[in-house]
Parts: sequence; structure tokens; C-alpha cells
Amino acid sequence: MLINMAYAADAAPADMMGSLQQFLPLIVIFALFYFMMIRPQMKRAKEQKNMIESLQKGDEVVTSGGELGKVAKVGEAYVGLEVAPNVVIQVQKSAITTLLPKGTIKDI
Repeated sequence: MLINMAYAADAAPADMMGSLQQFLPLIVIFALFYFMMIRPQMKRAKEQKNMIESLQKGDEVVTSGGELGKVAKVGEAYVGLEVAPNVVIQVQKSAITTLLPKGTIKDI
């Protein structure tokens, strides 16, 4: 026979530190992404939910559309917002973005 037999080489020993070093940048990027993006967004969403749940009649608010008004009626999913004397509009609770200090409307 003119062709020699080819034998498989011995398996290299598993290097645990080498494989960990390969994934270390990925782990660091994920940790930075979590602490700089995901965690603050979850905190802001929690604050927004608490603000919406604590709405009461007489609170002054700003909606996502930019309407400024005083809460006239609070329902399950909607809020009656008085934007002018004797003018009440219905907006979804989720559309309310900011709770203003009392007396803000008079200052504007």
C-alpha cells in the first residue's frame, strides 16, 4: 500500500480559564446594558404606574399629547380632564405622563 494510515491526534485538555475569557466581554456588556438601560427603565415604569394609581380629583396633570388640565373624574381606565371651565375631556389613564404641583395651571 502506498498510503499510510492516518491516526487522530490526542484531544487537547479543556482549558477552563480560556473559555471563561472568551465569554467575559459578553458578560460585561450584558451587565452594563442591564444597569444602564433596563434597570432605570423598570424603575421609571414603576414610578409611572404608582403615579397613575394615585390620581385623585383635583390633581393637575399633563397628558402625552400635551394637554394640561385638572382631573375632574377618575374611572377604571379613563380620567375626566377639565381643560377649560366647564370643558371636560376623557383621556386614558396611560396617556397621563406628569403630575404637576397644585396651582401650576393658575401660574400659566
